[in-house]
Amino acid sequence: MEAGINFFDTANVYGGSGQRGRTEEIIGRWFAQGGGRREKVVLATKVYGGMEDETDGPNQDRGLSAYKIRRHLEESLKRLQTDHVELYQMHHIERHAPWEEIWGVFESLVNQGKTYYIGSSNFAGYHLALAQAKAEKRHFLGLVSEQHKYNLLCRLPELEVLPAAEDLGIGVIPWSPLGGGLLSGKILDPEPGSRSEQRADDLSDEERSQLEAYSKLCKDLGETEPNVALAWLLANPAVTAPIIGPRTMDQLEQALKAVEINLSEDVLKELDRIFPGPGGHAPEAYAW
Repeated sequence: MEAGINFFDTANVYGGSGQRGRTEEIIGRWFAQGGGRREKVVLATKVYGGMEDETDGPNQDRGLSAYKIRRHLEESLKRLQTDHVELYQMHHIERHAPWEEIWGVFESLVNQGKTYYIGSSNFAGYHLALAQAKAEKRHFLGLVSEQHKYNLLCRLPELEVLPAAEDLGIGVIPWSPLGGGLLSGKILDPEPGSRSEQRADDLSDEERSQLEAYSKLCKDLGETEPNVALAWLLANPAVTAPIIGPRTMDQLEQALKAVEINLSEDVLKELDRIFPGPGGHAPEAYAW
């Protein structure tokens, strides 16, 4: 927060096996220390997955029923030690409950002041358009954000998701901005016995060639691989902010430098050459 980061993203299921809800509890304990922490933060959490204490009943599995959304938000608020979240996100598209039910319960929660805005995560462009159409019929704001997997190695969202989000006024929050560590700079020269070493062994010849070219470009720029990957996302007008997941203080401090990097048009073209996108936006990419 001292560095200017004010958007904290979590989810009710975060914490790992046997510890779902733990990350919300960590944030809640931090809020409880006072000092205006809660007032200075834009807080986001998510709903969809099942929690481990749900062994039976209609709430045990994945989904977005009205019953589940209400119950899970109440539990998240307790763990977060707050009475509201600014952004409540659907962690996945719901394939069974109708939009009338989903928007109905979200409208109620907004009216009660328990959340202010609704977001989505892992939605396709079609889902974004459908959600907004259903919300508009109810004269409801609908989605304000979409959290999506997007990075130099995963550019498929450029075909449908990003154009749809930009046209509908939905902010895009990329997750996995470093491609699960493949853009961290550690894969080509991993430490023995590390997870990076295993991932390095699994690289295809094409992936290794791409990462080698990328590493050379970053060295020529005098910047680290992770920061160039973050700067590339920040340069996209459709992107609000990438979700970073630093494991150490050093990783956090290094990531802060990404906001100071301005990539030239020549560098952006070279990145396109190394990591080709899906061929353009829809529908032009399909037709001409």
